Amino acid sequence: MNAVLSVQTALADTQQKSEGVWHAAWRRFKTDRVGMISLVIVVSFLLLIVLSGLGLVGAKWQDEVGVPNAPPVFVGARPPAATGAIEVPTGPNVDLSDIDPLAPRYKEWEERAKQFQTTETVKAQTLPLGADRLGRDVLAKTIKGTEISVFVGVMAALVATTIGVLLGAFGGFFGGKVGDLLEWVYNVFESIPNILLIFAFAAVVGRGVQSVVIILALTGWTGMYRQVRAEFIKHSSREYVRSAEAIGATRMSRMFRHILPNVSHVVLVRMGLLVVGFIKAEVILSYLGLGVRVDQVSWGTMLAESQAELLLGHWWQLAAATLFMAVFVTAFSLMADALRDALDPKLRGLE
Repeated sequence: MNAVLSVQTALADTQQKSEGVWHAAWRRFKTDRVGMISLVIVVSFLLLIVLSGLGLVGAKWQDEVGVPNAPPVFVGARPPAATGAIEVPTGPNVDLSDIDPLAPRYKEWEERAKQFQTTETVKAQTLPLGADRLGRDVLAKTIKGTEISVFVGVMAALVATTIGVLLGAFGGFFGGKVGDLLEWVYNVFESIPNILLIFAFAAVVGRGVQSVVIILALTGWTGMYRQVRAEFIKHSSREYVRSAEAIGATRMSRMFRHILPNVSHVVLVRMGLLVVGFIKAEVILSYLGLGVRVDQVSWGTMLAESQAELLLGHWWQLAAATLFMAVFVTAFSLMADALRDALDPKLRGLE
């Protein structure tokens, strides 16, 4: 009887320790000040994305609410000029029709800007990040662009991670003909230059948010596969996996209940790199006209638009997109590093 109670107590203690792994990881993560600050920033961005998706912020980013290329204005009124009228922005003195398709509309914008002139004080709209060349609020555009760019990066990383983890787990655990087949598929994808593969998929799938997610996921799973496969090969022969096999654990149980949690830190770090890389890839695709549709906005389309604006000295749209992208990418990378350290099995013995 005492022997049975001892065995039950030992099993209960083992289950309690297994359940406490994630709790201990969270406790270690909370001691990382940089990781916690990064987590707060990432959560704030995700909350902003949810609010934007619900239409509570950034929903009217396409509305022309101000003078074209209006500089950043916070709160207050702009007094009239000494002559009793505001200075009207004029078009450039150089011909930009070759690089700026909207150059012929500069005269139209000048006429529309004159409508804002009065002999009294002119109430300036609150545009903290200014307006673009169509008079749209840059802050609203940046919020909406953040929603699309981050959504594309995170969703593409999740899909690529799922593909890479599943294929890597099967290839590393089973080996043999299954491993050879998956290695052949991997080598086919790796033999083609990544940029050409992306352009090929883009030509077939087309433009749009969902298309970009599919393109990036289908071209970005190989790194995850290679690393997960190596980890599964290493862990599949260890004692804890053999012990699980001895007590009757199935192959799926050994793969995803025993091995996968012990390589989760590798998966998280790689996924963090994928999110950062996919956001950059989306920016490049949208900048080249192969990303989101023309009726949508992302950080890439904002950077493409700001190219012509910089020639006129209008820097605020470029600064807004760059600032938002740099803050999110940096915070996400630091958060992924902190999660890796918290989940690393080598650190669990330091409790």
